[in-house]
Amino acid sequence: MDFPKGLDWPGLMRAGLHELRLTPREFWALTPAELVIMLGRDARAGPLGRAGLEELARRFPDVTKDADDD
Repeated sequence: MDFPKGLDWPGLMRAGLHELRLTPREFWALTPAELVIMLGRDARAGPLGRAGLEELARRFPDVTKDADDD
């Protein structure tokens, strides 16, 4: 069976049908976001720490414009 790329459908189905013991009808009635919340995997990311800030600065360095630049 081919599944669309982007979502781990087999993993989501295992989690919904086995971990949460949902019926197939209940599973397919959920949105992926609802399923993630029900599984308790919606934990918010913590505040940005020094390592995260340094990674952002490395990926997106500040650039200064010359007086001639617009």
